[in-house]
Amino acid sequence: MTTKKLKKTAFNAMHHALGGKMVEYAGYEMPVQYKGVTHEHEMVRRGIGVFDVSHMGEISIQGKGSLELIQKITSNDASKLYPGKVQYSCMPNDIGGIIDDLLVYKISKNDYLLVVNASNIQKDLDWIKRHNSFGAEVTNISDSVSLLAVQGPKSVKVLQKLTDINLKELESYTFTIGEFAHIPNALISATGYTGESGFEIYVENKYAAHLWEAIFDAGKDEGIEPIGLAARDTLRLEIGYCLYGNDINDSTSPLEAGLGWITKLSKDFIYSGFLQIQKEKGITKKLVGFEIEGKGIPRHGYEIWDHNHQIIGTVTSGTLSPTLKKGIGMGYVSVENAKPGSEVFINIRNKPVKAVIVKTPFIKK
Repeated sequence: MTTKKLKKTAFNAMHHALGGKMVEYAGYEMPVQYKGVTHEHEMVRRGIGVFDVSHMGEISIQGKGSLELIQKITSNDASKLYPGKVQYSCMPNDIGGIIDDLLVYKISKNDYLLVVNASNIQKDLDWIKRHNSFGAEVTNISDSVSLLAVQGPKSVKVLQKLTDINLKELESYTFTIGEFAHIPNALISATGYTGESGFEIYVENKYAAHLWEAIFDAGKDEGIEPIGLAARDTLRLEIGYCLYGNDINDSTSPLEAGLGWITKLSKDFIYSGFLQIQKEKGITKKLVGFEIEGKGIPRHGYEIWDHNHQIIGTVTSGTLSPTLKKGIGMGYVSVENAKPGSEVFINIRNKPVKAVIVKTPFIKK
């Protein structure tokens, strides 16, 4: 039996040199941690950290019919975008679930960039092409792009040293394209997956090593550190962000996942009729956040019980919050058990551990 060779990002050598613990993730060899999850988590909350997220997928949609295609395949209203604006959206499938969640960048008229999850690149590409009856040019550029996410309260101070672009003027979910660290045509986006201020910087692969070195040199006096995927997960969970494959998937609807705010039923998109009916009839399950009362760490797949120890749902994401010092998680429960303040129990190793339903985010930023 042959083992499939893992792909490597352009920053792979840096991860090894810094002692990163490498694991397989979405077909890539990626750093899960360096000095430890809690330490890295707190570095981002209090200072500045750098994530290699080059495994993410980038799909270019250009030409006549590009907006029409995006409007057909995504739930949010891309007609509201203007050049330099980013939009969070999802791609519903034809059975009421979610193909993927994604970011939509409007570069210019008839020129868009979709940033999708690494594990879904081919699935997304096939779906988009299948529904491209508008003549748009759809190109997978994932293998030519390197991406670093620089996150934390010190990110503006550090990155401003590397560009003449006024980063303070970049509002959340906007971007610009320009020179960064002497790299031409870098895409600098005021986005992230941590709940902290920060930026995601896209460059051609040939500039990857220079980008890494420039950012770490600029941040050395501020204690900048590389951050692994494990801390990325705890950071996003504290903010209540969904992770595809855990909290949302092919069988969860955006309405059930609390993504009604990116589901614009006033426009026509794939299976919007089903979602309209679901909205009118009401959902039967809902994605909620919960906090453990006492000791215990919830994990993906654990059962959620009511007072009678009847199964009312399943944990989709769970961890020990480094900020709150308690177990937190998200999961789907029946609507009647979804009200904030409701007591539930998490089945942790066949032991019912009390938890309470709470509104997300778990920490207020």
